[in-house]
Amino acid sequence: MTSVLTVSFNIVRSPLIYKMLKIKKISDVYNLSVFTENGEYFGDIEEAIITLGRVFGWRVKSTKNSVLNKLLGSARGVIIPHQMVRSIGDVVIINKTALPNYEEVEG
Repeated sequence: MTSVLTVSFNIVRSPLIYKMLKIKKISDVYNLSVFTENGEYFGDIEEAIITLGRVFGWRVKSTKNSVLNKLLGSARGVIIPHQMVRSIGDVVIINKTALPNYEEVEG
């Protein structure tokens, strides 16, 4: 004899759920500060690169006190693939391996 277990879920669609998601528009991400997962200031978001209706990457501009400025010198910035972004909120957190040959900068 086979028994069947039926499970049902009551999903409550409250405004709290939507507040928790904090969905952002791409324009809300412009000029956010970018940090590595180790807390180093990396630069600021300048532009989103969109291909086929999806975010492909982010152009990060080098700023005066950023690790990016120390690594690149006079270059204006880099493009970070979206797969390297760990989190987007009040700031953007990226993997420290976002740049090839990334090494700790002594300061």
